[in-house]
Amino acid sequence: MRGALAVSSGAMFTGTAVFDLLLPGDSRSLKAKRSYVRPIVAALRRFEVSAAEVGALDLHGRAQLAVAVVAAETAHVREVLDSCERLVANRPEVELLSVRRRLYGVDDD
Repeated sequence: MRGALAVSSGAMFTGTAVFDLLLPGDSRSLKAKRSYVRPIVAALRRFEVSAAEVGALDLHGRAQLAVAVVAAETAHVREVLDSCERLVANRPEVELLSVRRRLYGVDDD
């Protein structure tokens, strides 16, 4: 069928990670906070994930960033989330306080 979307019976997996960050002491304004958060979010998006600041929005010295990825194999989801975590952990301007990760399969509610 021309123009029809082919439906596959293959599996689909999604993974999420939420990073809790401590920002430098000079991030005493929301403008300064954005100057740290925006480059990290942009770098995360290079892994072809959805990335956004999701928490601690009104706190100047903290930030919560989240990423989400969809793939056909759990190994690929884990690989992408591992890469994202390494990127954030290796940013010298912030301290990674914690990471919460979840993996969802087609049978999860």
